[in-house]
Amino acid sequence: MSYRFLLSWRWAGYLLAAAAFAAACLALGNWQMDRRNQAVAEIRRVQENYDKPPVPFAEARAHFNNPAPDAKWMTVAVEGRYLPRDQRIIRNRPNNSAPGYEVVVPFRLATGETIVINRGWLPIGNQRPGYPDSVPAPPEGQVAAVVRIKPAEPDLGRDAPAGQLASIDLAGYQQEIGYPLMTGSYGLMASESPQPGNVPQPLAAPAVKEGSNLSYALQWITFGVLAFVGFGYMARQHARIRAEEHDQADGQDQGEVRSTRPRRARRGAEEEDALLDSLGL
Repeated sequence: MSYRFLLSWRWAGYLLAAAAFAAACLALGNWQMDRRNQAVAEIRRVQENYDKPPVPFAEARAHFNNPAPDAKWMTVAVEGRYLPRDQRIIRNRPNNSAPGYEVVVPFRLATGETIVINRGWLPIGNQRPGYPDSVPAPPEGQVAAVVRIKPAEPDLGRDAPAGQLASIDLAGYQQEIGYPLMTGSYGLMASESPQPGNVPQPLAAPAVKEGSNLSYALQWITFGVLAFVGFGYMARQHARIRAEEHDQADGQDQGEVRSTRPRRARRGAEEEDALLDSLGL
């Protein structure tokens, strides 16, 4: 079988299309691998930080201004007072797949610095659309709390009703309340003392499942390889069909040659008979 047809522009276009498809599959596979690596890194942070004993605020102060990725979920012990007059509700915050809100409150430390504490989750209300039915007040006076560090969220560019925020954008929160906050990270409530009788619901613990990103990445890579396998199969089939057509054409030519030989023999015999008749034999 001959594969010289692969040098044609037509088959060069097929190869280019297969290469473009494979490149797209490889890019999608790399994207899924990046997502998988992010999930693995998050699982590692949860396993290393979530259930560890709390460290004093002095050891974690830098992370509340400039968060480090590996500091996420670190438990920190803080002491101070809540500033309930500047409490805010964060909109559109699901918890265990249920829609609701989260409650954030500024917390003035003994050092004079102010962090933001996320006290937990509230379900959507039935009395007033867009608001929870009630918001538990934080404890008064001196409070000792244990929080887990989470980085500040970006500004979503959306407005929110009075007393609410679209996200935990600490820089925007600071501008709204008018005094300095530590805007790198906030603290997610783990416990507080004294604990009032009515508190927001705790947020669900972070998932530690890797997900299906690795299998998706392998599938995309397989699709990319199959593009070249398909191109090779098409080329082989085309070469085989061309070879069969060539063999059939050769067979027809040979058959025509064989079919002409008897006619020539008969024509020669007739001419011989005519010559004999002319001689009277």
